[in-house]
Amino acid sequence: MKIVYTDVLVIGGGLAGLRLAIGAKRRGHDAIILSLVPAKRSHSKAAQGGMQASLGNVAKGQGDNEDIHFEDTVRGSDWGADQEVVRMFVNTAPKAVRELAAWGVPWSRVRKGDRQVVINGQKVTITERDEAHGTVAQRDFGGTKKWRTCYVADATGHAMITAVADQAIADSIPVHERKEALALIHDGGRCLGAVVRDLTTGELLAYVAKATAIATGGAGRLYRSTTNAVICEGMGHAIALETGAAALGNMEAVQFHPTAIFPAGILVTEGCRGDGGLLKDAKGHRFMPDYEPEKKELASRDVVSRRMEEHIKKGNGAKSRFGEHLWLDITLLGEKHIHTNLREVWDICHYFLGVDPVKDFIAVRPAQHYTMGGVRTTPTGESPTLKGLFAAGEAACWDMHGFNRLGGNSVAETVVAGMIVGEFIADFCDRAENAATVPVGLVQEFVQREQAKLSAIVDRRSGEDPSTLKLEMQDLMTSCVGIFRTGAELEKAVDGLQKLLARSRNVGVKSSAPGPNPELVTAYRVQKMIKLALTIAYGASVRTESRGAHFRSDFPRRNDAEWLKRTLATWKGDSDTLPTLDYEPLDVKRMELPPGWRGYGAKDYIDHPETPARAALVEGAKATAADRFALQQSLMPYEHLLPPVLRGRNERIDEPF
Repeated sequence: MKIVYTDVLVIGGGLAGLRLAIGAKRRGHDAIILSLVPAKRSHSKAAQGGMQASLGNVAKGQGDNEDIHFEDTVRGSDWGADQEVVRMFVNTAPKAVRELAAWGVPWSRVRKGDRQVVINGQKVTITERDEAHGTVAQRDFGGTKKWRTCYVADATGHAMITAVADQAIADSIPVHERKEALALIHDGGRCLGAVVRDLTTGELLAYVAKATAIATGGAGRLYRSTTNAVICEGMGHAIALETGAAALGNMEAVQFHPTAIFPAGILVTEGCRGDGGLLKDAKGHRFMPDYEPEKKELASRDVVSRRMEEHIKKGNGAKSRFGEHLWLDITLLGEKHIHTNLREVWDICHYFLGVDPVKDFIAVRPAQHYTMGGVRTTPTGESPTLKGLFAAGEAACWDMHGFNRLGGNSVAETVVAGMIVGEFIADFCDRAENAATVPVGLVQEFVQREQAKLSAIVDRRSGEDPSTLKLEMQDLMTSCVGIFRTGAELEKAVDGLQKLLARSRNVGVKSSAPGPNPELVTAYRVQKMIKLALTIAYGASVRTESRGAHFRSDFPRRNDAEWLKRTLATWKGDSDTLPTLDYEPLDVKRMELPPGWRGYGAKDYIDHPETPARAALVEGAKATAADRFALQQSLMPYEHLLPPVLRGRNERIDEPF
């Protein structure tokens, strides 16, 4: 049995994992990153549109600041977010953009003078200030009051992962590629590392660490149609769930992106609509103003996705041999803009649809895109129930997204959470009491247990087919746990998934190849994926309200009186067929922004009994505060939660130091 020792073990080689490791290493702690693929091929690379940070550089971003970004994010979350964490995030995001610029990210830049843009389907001339010339540019995105999404054309993730991975190389941080964590090593109260399978040789290894961080991204492959890469199967979520100690938060909160190309499901960025693109139906009618007259195509993603599906159900979809879809029209942006700022979109349309978006409409329909739920953590990024286990990025429920994420806040979260949680991991490792004193017998027990599971699958030649189970799971999730949900459909999903889970315990493979063995990989992953699917479906069936991306057609109102709380799911035993659900109330009396109307549809929600009093207190504070900083401090102090190195105000053209 080979044991690898390190201070910090980071599971996941995307932006969040890389930035975590860099933070720990620069504080003097050894870090190792495990990645299924080379780091620069991580799914972070696929981010197109940009990252949000309140810089206030462009003319349409003037006056932007942390307060406005905070309000947009909390409203976008449908009041499901941890408002202290949102404050930590919006304060650090401008610092992250500037750090990335220093590391070589070639942000698109402001050019002074007049420029032509498309707003609400009309060409408009705006004038950029002389003093903004050369600063980082921002584009419009859904659910925001200001243009604040910083971008590198439509290849933002590509540029970011390249720069951050190069920093990890410069800091001599090893990335162990083609390695998959199968289980977390723990004693019930303390996480001590992971059992890892080498995907090339099939060998099992043990990695022992003071601190273990999960940064494995999302779980989109639980669904049939998803914008996620094939490696986004939720394995980080699953190994945390299987400890029985760590909890997953808000797993029923699953986001569907409005504009995935149809039928392939590949994402075309929200930047298309942010730059002025329009959604149209089979007759060429621009329909979003009919539903959301204020924000139109740039309402929050959950809202746009629902409106699109409603419009199709009314008989307005364009028909094809693959099914019905709608159209995204970016032809009005012009050839130069598309080939400059949306060149990846042009490539996707050309190679996967055979169309030229300069002249042709793009066939689109919503597809699963983002997992708001994840490993529940405190503001420091640590699990409150399993010491030494941290999480960041899409794999975490930190929880800054609540029940709906704003576009541009995910790629921002990866680096911001990496910066913040990396410092707290270093603090954790600094403390002598957190030394990883691990009995070799415990490590051996976990390795032998995982080897026994793999051997049982390989030896069972006539068992259930793993690929069939996976497809049946994806079909259930897509048909019953999608954009619109009902009690009957969710009950069908839970029942069907429980049966699949029972069948998965008898899974077998035809190939016993000791090295690369995709069939074996599918077999042991599908067992974990079905458990995750159950946490989503079961959590959704119990939550009898609609909030953000979780929409119950049979309970269409948001119900703060009963459901202003975070779902916590744990999996207590190997023989269980359902997760155990618990709930964490959100404290209205400590909220800087009390629950209210999001700004979409009818003002139809059930208030929390403490909301009116808190809202009155907030309004009173606004009348007496000396400035926005004093007001914020009086309502919800948060700066003490940040690492000291990341505290302090952000400078802007309109807010110089």
